Amino acid sequence: MIKLEHVVMESPEQMEFIIEGMRNPMNSWDKSDSDICHPLNGCYYNCDKVDCTVEKHLKLGANDRSLMLRLSLAGTDHRKYMRMMPVCVRITAPLYWWKEFDTYKVGTVANSCSTMHKIQAKEFTLSDFSYEHLMCDFSLENELTYWNNDDEDVLCFTSKSLLENTIAVLNHHRMKYLETNDKRYWWQMIQLLPSSYNQTRNVMMNYEVLANIYKSRRNHKLDEWITFCDWIEGLPYREIILTAAGVKEV
Repeated sequence: MIKLEHVVMESPEQMEFIIEGMRNPMNSWDKSDSDICHPLNGCYYNCDKVDCTVEKHLKLGANDRSLMLRLSLAGTDHRKYMRMMPVCVRITAPLYWWKEFDTYKVGTVANSCSTMHKIQAKEFTLSDFSYEHLMCDFSLENELTYWNNDDEDVLCFTSKSLLENTIAVLNHHRMKYLETNDKRYWWQMIQLLPSSYNQTRNVMMNYEVLANIYKSRRNHKLDEWITFCDWIEGLPYREIILTAAGVKEV
């Protein structure tokens, strides 16, 4: 499971600044044909933006778009402007996904909800975890069977019921920790917490990072990466990212 929300993109003024810098190497500022649409004062172009009358935005000109795509295709040395295009997003995802995301340290900044300081802040529930693929029936191939030392009692668990039992244990130690402030119970929560636990982070990235992610992860076995790449495809100027990733426009 992954949620991507509260997306904040670059402002029109930032895009003007980025385009200006992109044209510095060839002193080609006079060829720039992008401008800011001001809905209250009317647009400069026959703008194709659906909500053009709602908010100020940049109308990307054909010349600037063409240069962006050529530089994007030319490689990282030439498309430095992509590093100046910020994307901020609030992501909620399981810890096993965050371990892979943390590969992308360069060009990213994140503030995360803390398990160290706030793990005891609320009761654990099933919705705090990603469990959509856990088996939950008692067919022979899906169950786990345990015997006690006398080989008399049999306990059967499904993957989902094991998670539910883990949640019950976590809540037990949470209550004991709140009652006693004994760090031993805190350790039980920290070391028992499954990697399917969902953590929220506010992340700042840029278009170069997104291009690297899309190139490496668009066919990944984790559903979360597929969803993340689908989200990338919905961003403004997505053709810049796809071109940099070596993918034809979808």
